[in-house]
Amino acid sequence: MIPAPTGATRLHIIIGDPIAQVRAPAGVSQAFAERGRDAILVAMQVAPADLPDFISAMTRVKNLDGIVATIPHKFACYRACATATERAQFIGAVNLMRRDTDGGWHGDMVDGLGFVGAAQAKGFDPAGCRALQIGAGGAGSAIALALIDAGVSELAIHDSDAGRRDTLIARLNERGRGRVLVGSPDATGFDMVANATPAGMRPGDPLPVDMATVSSSAYCGCVITRPEVSPFIAEARARGCLTATGTDMYRALERVMVDFLLMRETPS
Repeated sequence: MIPAPTGATRLHIIIGDPIAQVRAPAGVSQAFAERGRDAILVAMQVAPADLPDFISAMTRVKNLDGIVATIPHKFACYRACATATERAQFIGAVNLMRRDTDGGWHGDMVDGLGFVGAAQAKGFDPAGCRALQIGAGGAGSAIALALIDAGVSELAIHDSDAGRRDTLIARLNERGRGRVLVGSPDATGFDMVANATPAGMRPGDPLPVDMATVSSSAYCGCVITRPEVSPFIAEARARGCLTATGTDMYRALERVMVDFLLMRETPS
């Protein structure tokens, strides 16, 4: 049970636009309580145009200890951080911010850890597989980095923004691990398909890949938490694929988020 907030309760906020789809406030607040911390996480809807003024104001709120960033604020929040982890610096985005010792913000980007953690929890090991990823935005960049670090042999990336896609591919190839190349909605021959886009959040959204090309033996993962089962995951399940939803990803991510916000180091 989450204790009733008081004037001594430490505040954390999750910001996005939209924000109604997020699942984190109750789970993270409960995790704080289970660790003996008088703290809560509250959702706030902030438009991109208002974000700089909002962050400036929140920096002056003395009982605010952390910020969780979701769509579309991850890149802008990185620019508000005085320091950040190597992972966040590589991507140029953050989804977690906590107070640094001098009162500024220290950031990390852990979406990729949640995506890989959800796959592993389902019994799928990305090491050595051929993966197709749709999306090269903030979450997509983090997931692509985590997949390369997890040992995929090949990662094909498709994004409607060719410049963003090509920049990410070039930077990932510099790490000298798996082979990273341009992908397409054709999933033929891939062991893993990752949807790292918002496609499926709104009725009528097109599917991120051509489902007729997805093998029944492929693992399919999605970042969307609402609807609970995205159209992509529903179609993958109909084909017999092993799947993980955005909620599965969040569950794998929650402990990492709480550790970071409570000033414990996140896994490398």
